[in-house]
Amino acid sequence: MTNHNGATGPAEHQPDPHGPTPVSRPAHGAHPGGPGVPDLDGAVDPIDCPEPDTPIKVRSASELADALPYILGYRPEDCVVLLGLRQRDGYGRFGGRVRLGIPARAEDWPAVARQLARSLIIGGEHRGDKSDAIVVFVCKEPTEGETGRRVRDRLQLFVQLLRTSCGDFGVPVVEALCISDGRFWSYCCPGGCCPPEGTSMGLPGSSALAAAATYAGLQVRGSLKEFQARLRPKDGAAPEQEAALDAARRTLRPRIDDETSRPAVTTATLDLARRAMVRLADRPTTPGRMDMDDQDDALLTHDEAAALIVGLQDRETRDEAAEWMEGTDAELALRLWRALARRCVGPYGDHAAAPLALAGWAAWSTGDNLEAREALAMALAADPDYLFALLLHTACNEGLGAEAIRECIRRGRAEREAAAEERAAAAAAAAAAAAAAGAEAGAGAEDRQSAAVGHEPSGVDDEATGADGELTAAGQELTATNRELTAVEREAEAAEGMGSSRPVLPAVGATALRSSRTGAALRRANARQRAAGGARGPRPKGPSTRPGGRPARSGGSRRQR
Repeated sequence: MTNHNGATGPAEHQPDPHGPTPVSRPAHGAHPGGPGVPDLDGAVDPIDCPEPDTPIKVRSASELADALPYILGYRPEDCVVLLGLRQRDGYGRFGGRVRLGIPARAEDWPAVARQLARSLIIGGEHRGDKSDAIVVFVCKEPTEGETGRRVRDRLQLFVQLLRTSCGDFGVPVVEALCISDGRFWSYCCPGGCCPPEGTSMGLPGSSALAAAATYAGLQVRGSLKEFQARLRPKDGAAPEQEAALDAARRTLRPRIDDETSRPAVTTATLDLARRAMVRLADRPTTPGRMDMDDQDDALLTHDEAAALIVGLQDRETRDEAAEWMEGTDAELALRLWRALARRCVGPYGDHAAAPLALAGWAAWSTGDNLEAREALAMALAADPDYLFALLLHTACNEGLGAEAIRECIRRGRAEREAAAEERAAAAAAAAAAAAAAGAEAGAGAEDRQSAAVGHEPSGVDDEATGADGELTAAGQELTATNRELTAVEREAEAAEGMGSSRPVLPAVGATALRSSRTGAALRRANARQRAAGGARGPRPKGPSTRPGGRPARSGGSRRQR
């Protein structure tokens, strides 16, 4: 593929080992290497498009450059892409691929070049997808005042390191293209075949290959920056959103850290998310992606977005939110997670890991591997230690089907629901036991109260009866004393009238003495009766009946002298 003056091989009907390269679905590739290596945001992975019924043949460097967006599914910008080629049935077919942003520092180029080569070649061999040859693309737009040719010259050393690293692993680089400012240059040109100003690529999508790819169902979904813009905070309203996040964090973080209040936060967060998804469902999608994002943003208040973002920092809450992974639920959840990722402003950039990971999972679950990888890569950029995103990113890049992950989530949901049912049943049984124990305790208390009512008043009534007897005796004695006193008074009057000198005072004194003793007895009897009445409690108005059947008398029925 180094002859740029014409086709890279014979005619279509004459297969050649180095001839036409059908654009077909590449096999699953390798994962990134070990610690200390660059974070490859697009490890070896399959093309995100249906495999065309008829292979699309690429015969020249120009067609190869034009085919790259259809191979990737987006227009690459500021990145290096390595495509593996497999020799099969006389054709070179695209295999795995790796993509990484071009390192800004030239001193990082050797390590990055070796890691990219290792990820594609060694990782592909581990997965049974050995590359027989490699095509390298470096895509970089010129800076202000820079030309595409200057970009080509500046990146030449990086491309040479890539070619050397691939050769060290035993796989040659058969083509290396620099794409910049709407033109391309080949680093593998033997000399003189490429004009110094580069070869124009024409308008995007205007070539015959682009038409064939579109007809075959391959689509270009914009640039990588456009994908990332849907998942990054927008300008404006950042202070208000940051203030709402501060308030939500102060309110919810202590409750999330508390084991007793955490379930309530989970329930409230998921309920709020469901209400937001209902609002999203009521608004039809718009043709423009950015217009739809603006519409979705308008449906969430700052406080709602803040409560959802902080609530999703809890692992159990996030795991339950991941269950919205199928059908309409997944589509609405993806829109919600995008909107929340755009609200992680200022110092809350690391909080975006949760909604970005959920967005990646929802996208992958609905078959959009391209957005899934980008969202998961951005989640790891926000928090490199976010395990949920790391596991999903690795599984997605290693070709593990989303259905396997969905099945794991379904099992987890079934286990959680079964555990909830067991807890509910245990709580109901405990409540029933407590109710039975309470009823039994109440019955025992009533029995004890009845027994107390049957026995305690009898002693009190006996005491009251004794007091009544004393009162009666004292009253009789007082009546007798009054009669004596009257007789003494009459005798004194008679004696005075008759002029008798018989002493009357001793008789009067004796009678008065008996009267004072009788009063004291009355007072003692009254005191005893009041004490007896207080022990029994207030008596009801009207006549009552003592245990013996005798009507009880109230204190007001007696006359006290």
